Amino acid sequence: MLNDATIGAAGLMPVDPSFLKSLREHVHDTLRRAIIAGQFRPEQRLNERQLAATLGVSTTPLKEALRRLESEGLVRIEARRGVYVTFSAAQAEEMALARAALESMIARLAARRATTDQCDALRQTVHAMADATAAGDVERLIGLNEHFHGAIHAASGCHYLQRLLDAQRMYDHATRVTLLGDAAERGCALDEHRGILKALCEADADRAERAMRDHIVRSGQQHVASVFVERPDTTTKKGNEK
Repeated sequence: MLNDATIGAAGLMPVDPSFLKSLREHVHDTLRRAIIAGQFRPEQRLNERQLAATLGVSTTPLKEALRRLESEGLVRIEARRGVYVTFSAAQAEEMALARAALESMIARLAARRATTDQCDALRQTVHAMADATAAGDVERLIGLNEHFHGAIHAASGCHYLQRLLDAQRMYDHATRVTLLGDAAERGCALDEHRGILKALCEADADRAERAMRDHIVRSGQQHVASVFVERPDTTTKKGNEK
């Protein structure tokens, strides 16, 4: 029988969480990221058979994923007509403003309640973010970004507001994937996170609230611009309405 020492010596590593996801979750996550990244245009009709073939799956997990996307407000399913993308610039802006309102209040309370240890941990996270930004390590930066905001949530003690934010998480992650691929955005975000950190650790509630709100509103505006304004519309009726 293997004991703990034997297992450790074998060099076993924890299973990558991605392998624990079911096929339907992978399909759902892939489509959600694509929609929020603007790969499909508002009111574009999605060809289910074509999507299933592209993803290399059957239509069963695809249909389940589409139903989840409908519950999230990203697509509309019409009987005998098809599935249409509903995610738009207006919806993206609304979601960013909702997040800004919640996160700014959480930051305000975190500035009042954060301990010295929590501030030290946030400083370490921002330092790691600076390294990831300099290296252009987008994947690591996304993880650190989410850890930074999660640590502020924990410092605030605002469990109710955190629950309200849960519905936003799918949007927040996909938006970061889109935005942080741009070098200029990475630099701007780092400066804003430093400003939030400084206000929090100086216990300046007003400034922490304002810095967090400004950060999220600006990044939301940038997401809308990059997805709905700056990108040319490459949708063709022939390819997507069959």
